[in-house]
Amino acid sequence: MSYTKLLYHIVFRPRKSQPVITESHEKMLYRYIWGIVQTKGGVLHRIGGMPDHIHLFVGLPPTLSLSGFMHDLKISTHRFLRAHPEEFPDFEAWGKSYCALTCSDSAKEHVVNYIKNQKAHHQNTSFEDELSSLFQANRVEADVNGFLSEI
Repeated sequence: MSYTKLLYHIVFRPRKSQPVITESHEKMLYRYIWGIVQTKGGVLHRIGGMPDHIHLFVGLPPTLSLSGFMHDLKISTHRFLRAHPEEFPDFEAWGKSYCALTCSDSAKEHVVNYIKNQKAHHQNTSFEDELSSLFQANRVEADVNGFLSEI
């Protein structure tokens, strides 16, 4: 028997980082995403974000590829958001890229609290600076500006 615990901190955004996820309707979207995670056999440990990006902390089964999960998540939520134009009138599409970082179980509480405190965190920190810090802390060699400029 194999034993796994695959935990991911995932960050993704609307196309061009448009601020299209209003605080008054974000819970509607978050509940929908929770349903997708459950349907895929995963566990949603925390979800949160800002109008221009979303953070997920999920445990995924080893039979599900991360890229397949993100593909399905973006397609499903795209359809959901387009089906709710009154709540999400400015949503066009998701950005092409996403950031997914693996996490140890011992870091779980830290990541959950980080996502829980997004609104307070972004009173002093831009999304660009946040991504830059995440990339540096996880030794991800990526161009933040390239990530943000991709469709």
